[in-house]
This record gives sequence, structure tokens and C-alpha cells, in this order.
Amino acid sequence: MQWSLFLLLLMGQCSFFMCHLHEYHFVNQTKTWTEAQQYCREHHTDLATVSDMTDMKRLRDSAQNQDGAWIGLYSTAGEDNRMWHWSLPGVEFNVTNTKWAPGEPNDQESPENCVRIHNNSWLDFHCTEHKHAFICYDERKQSNKTFHLIEDKMSWPQAQSYCREHHTDLVSGDQQLEGLKNMGSNQDVWIGLFRDSWRWSDGSSFSFRYWDLELFRDEDSSKKCAVTLLDGKWSSDECNKTKPFFCYGVSSMADKMILIKENMTWDDALKYCRMNHCDLVSITNPDEQRWVQEKAKKANSPYVWLGLRYTCTLGFWFWVNEEMVTYKNWVTGVPADDCDMSGAMDRGGEHKWFKKNDNEKFNFICSTC
Repeated sequence: MQWSLFLLLLMGQCSFFMCHLHEYHFVNQTKTWTEAQQYCREHHTDLATVSDMTDMKRLRDSAQNQDGAWIGLYSTAGEDNRMWHWSLPGVEFNVTNTKWAPGEPNDQESPENCVRIHNNSWLDFHCTEHKHAFICYDERKQSNKTFHLIEDKMSWPQAQSYCREHHTDLVSGDQQLEGLKNMGSNQDVWIGLFRDSWRWSDGSSFSFRYWDLELFRDEDSSKKCAVTLLDGKWSSDECNKTKPFFCYGVSSMADKMILIKENMTWDDALKYCRMNHCDLVSITNPDEQRWVQEKAKKANSPYVWLGLRYTCTLGFWFWVNEEMVTYKNWVTGVPADDCDMSGAMDRGGEHKWFKKNDNEKFNFICSTC
């Protein structure tokens, strides 16, 4: 394909619109949360699941209700039901790689659901009763300084809101925390680690939350179902109240990828996809990244092959379906030039892309026709 035509097609596919994999549907009927869940499962996929700020903005732009509309987030009461999450979407909490201080987490001022660091060790604290400095992570800046120490003391929810407004999010994940060692700060600061008992109706593991700061509640509330308000922020209410609600349906794009739980070399995986489906999967925007990584979580190999290959002849990385590598999610910048290498996604963690030798054997994800 000629590069001029290729570029024109690529702009037509990705620059003029974003290929969303969730289609939101506002239902202007008043039902309890359970009734709304049943309706969504019968007519669409489930009550609305929100995975990041992109989804949140789309939901906010849809029809809204002043008193709130149900979304698919609910709380399972009880301290034992709380789970740890990272604030930054797509970063998974690794229970085997924690840095708790001795005796932590101790839940001394129960509930202590947010975390600050002291001398690189983690301590749990009450999210709203304490105020500390905090560190924001910024993936939008082109400079090497992706961390920002904010010395204004805030509660954890306020710190999270500040980071999302001015940067990307609170610092999250093992890899980002390793980068903090170069900041030279020994003061106590909030990081993006929190726990709660909230779950998504469809079973998704997304950690994204968007609570209204004035209505933020810890685990002691009797209001166990989430609503989105007119301004897009979230609150909670008693689940037996009746409200309109948001459902989501999976668009055709979400159905166009499948995880193959067989370990193959990259070449064999490519042949398998082309013989049985369409191709090895390509990722051209954050939405596709998010849904490919949801597939990757279910793999039984540490990485999954993508349709990403390096050409020694031309000296660049490319997708096998002839799309350019515009959106990137490499573990450390663009990997060095190397022959016989292809791209694979990490099954866990931050789901970054790694270059791997073609002869290694992993699960892989095919795109379907």
C-alpha cells in the first residue's frame, strides 16, 4: 500500500473520531438499582461500567438527571470485602509486591482506606480525616519529569481530584513508585493506593472512581448503589429508591478480538489468526488498549502476542494490518532497533508493551472479521 494512501486511510479511521468500545444508553424510566440491572441485562449488556475519564466524559455528555441516574457500581458491605486498587486506570494491584511498613495495614482509625508513604514504606490512613502533600503522575507531558510533588496538603479524594484535573492521576503502580526514588523528598505524601468495597455489576475489575468530594463516603454509609449526578460526579443512594439509569452495550469493535489460550511463537500465532479469524490484534488508541488488556488478564502466559513487528529492512515498528504505530504503550519509550523481535503485552501490572524474541511462546489475541 502506498504511504500516502495509508496515511489518508489512517486519518480517516482514527483522527476524526474515537473508536469507542462501549455504547451508553440512557433509560428515562425510574427503577430500583436491581430492576435497572435486570433491564440492562435483558435489553443491552449491563448497567453502565466506567473505566476511565474518557468513558466518564462520554457518560457526562449523555442525558442526565438532576437527582441522579444509576450506574453499575455497588458496594458489598463488610470490612472483609474491601479490596486494594490503584487510582490510575489499568494499573493492577500486585498483592505479592507490597511495601507495607511493619504492622501495616492496621486499620487503626477504621476505616483506613487510603495510603501515604513514609521513607518508601506504605501506611494506611483515613481518606478524609488526614491531609498530606501528594505526588501526581503525568503521562501527557513530553519532558522526562513525569512526577509532580504537590506540597499543598489535601485529603486523599481532594488530591486525586487535583491530579486528574491538572495532570493524569495520583502516582500509581510499582513502576511509577520506583521512579519516586529520584525525587529526593522524604516527607509523607499520598499515593494512588486505596481500598473500597465497590464492585461493577458486570464483574469488571476497573478501579476507576469519580466521587463528588462533598458527598464522598467511606464504608459506613447505608447507601450502597452509585449514581451519576448532573455534573458527572458520582454519589451513592439507597438501592431500593427508583431512578433513571445508564446501560451499556458492547459495540461491534469489542466483539472483534479473541484471546487464544495456546502458547505459540509469534509467526505461528500470526498464521493461526489469519487462518481462523482475521489477524493478530492491533492497538491504535487508548480505548483499544483498554479492551485488549481486559482480554490479556485472562491469559495463562505472562505475555500475549500482539500484531506488532519490527522490520530491519525499513527500520521501524508496524502493525501487521498495515496501520502505523501512532498510539504507543511501550514499557520504556520506543525499544531499541533489533531484528527478529515482535511486540507483546504484559498480562498484568500496567499492561505495557514489551519487545520479545519471535521464538518465545505466548498466548495471543486475534482480531475477528
